[in-house]
Amino acid sequence: MTPDALLNRMAAPIRALPEPRRRRAWRAIRIVLALLAGAGAALAHPPFGLLPGLLGYPLLMILSERSDRPRGAFWMGWLAGFAYFFIGCWWVAEAFFVNPEQAWMAPFAASLLPAGLGLFWGGACALYRRFAPIGVVRVLLFAALFCAFEWLRGHVLTGFPWNPAGASWRAGGAMSQFASVVGVYGLSLLTVAGVSALGILVGPGLWRGRWIAAGLGLGALVAVGVGGAVRLGGADLRFTDTVVRIVQANVDQESKWTPEAYRSIVDRYLRLTAQPAGRTPDVVVWPEGSLPAADYQVFAPGAAEGEGIAAALTPGQTLLMGLARGQADPTTPDGARYYNSLFALHDEGGVGLRVAAVYDKHRLVPFGEYLPLGSVMTAVGLRSLVHMPSDFSAGPTPEPIDLPNAPPVQPLICYESLYPGFTPGAAGRPAWIVNASNDAWFGRTSGPRQHLNLASYRAIETGLPIARATPTGISAMVDPWGRIVDGERLEPGVMGVIDARLPQPAGITPYGRLGDWPFGAALLLGLALSLWPLRPRSRVRR
Repeated sequence: MTPDALLNRMAAPIRALPEPRRRRAWRAIRIVLALLAGAGAALAHPPFGLLPGLLGYPLLMILSERSDRPRGAFWMGWLAGFAYFFIGCWWVAEAFFVNPEQAWMAPFAASLLPAGLGLFWGGACALYRRFAPIGVVRVLLFAALFCAFEWLRGHVLTGFPWNPAGASWRAGGAMSQFASVVGVYGLSLLTVAGVSALGILVGPGLWRGRWIAAGLGLGALVAVGVGGAVRLGGADLRFTDTVVRIVQANVDQESKWTPEAYRSIVDRYLRLTAQPAGRTPDVVVWPEGSLPAADYQVFAPGAAEGEGIAAALTPGQTLLMGLARGQADPTTPDGARYYNSLFALHDEGGVGLRVAAVYDKHRLVPFGEYLPLGSVMTAVGLRSLVHMPSDFSAGPTPEPIDLPNAPPVQPLICYESLYPGFTPGAAGRPAWIVNASNDAWFGRTSGPRQHLNLASYRAIETGLPIARATPTGISAMVDPWGRIVDGERLEPGVMGVIDARLPQPAGITPYGRLGDWPFGAALLLGLALSLWPLRPRSRVRR
């Protein structure tokens, strides 16, 4: 029995209903199918790893092209997007339970974020319905439009590129290696097109062409997987002489800001930093916002924190330490600007600590580190509702920093690791990436595990290792192929250190040289092949 015949048999009871009831039944079924499409695609991502959920993309394509109007296709896309981002981003609600006064916002965060992000999926499906041509080339149009809107999601209003379709494949596996050529957006395009080719098997006629197209789609995915396996098989993992210590102090966000806990937090970091090792680490990495204090408190003359850090380090060591930074600025209402920063502190030996470099976070979290339309929000009283007395300021465009006793490094603070292209991949390429993050906001949810997977794609794209430090997990050393080095990872709720030799960079990748240009060219080619000659969907009979 053909797929179309099977669907017709399943639809027979509904077609037998009276007209009003039939319409309501079809509407309910379409809503359920759209939600299932988005949920399936979301569950394909780690840590779930249910790859058959990728069939949600061809299901969404079918629902869109069989909508009566573009408006109907928009709602199919929006519903699917809502389910996708609700499952993928529900952990944001966890952050609002840290402060009991903000707990009332948790349901709104868990629903409004996916509702907003779902607009991108809705827009892609509406445009697809408006211009979808007949024949197998419509798969190219669906994939191109869908991934173009995914790229927009990662850039509009600073962007939120969480869980693009390409990141459904576990970082470090064979399929993920294609990101070294076209980046995660290019891998998304291949993934959506490859699985959506199965959707053209549903419908009358053109069976030979449809089977060939479906086979080509699956064949492309298989070819990429084989190529990735070959790349991993030839991976020559070597190590430098630099030893990096990643510190995870297991500090929960709920207790971080109490005065009683402050001394304990400082002691934990100092004790772990000074912990004996077979070889003294050259670089020690603390996570984002490791101490609940500002730089002027820690580095003030005679401050106990600064003296403790100097005592914990040995001569010649460098500490990469996440800390808030204040800078006087008379042009601001508060007379100062505040930055979420990463300090490189070097022990000169006999001279004491000096600040070797400072990196200020460039891409800030809306409603977490700054309030969009801050002056308007303050005027109407919303700033007090979200308990943000002032905003952080954005730092300059990310650039590598030089360390006195280790190769140059590109810092990425927290969710900056979601963004491709923040690390130079060719000219000016550093030797490694450090991702100082604070996933303690999200507890033991799927968020930290997905964050690790997404950050590891930056290693694949650039061919650079990543040292990732978080307060509560997951901290890890990632090699240039996106794999955890010899199981060097600390799970959530574990206190300890990772002492690992820094892997050598792999060769410069095609993505490192070209960035997203191949992805853009593939988008344009897909649009050209599917829309030439332009045939509006309203004139197509199926």
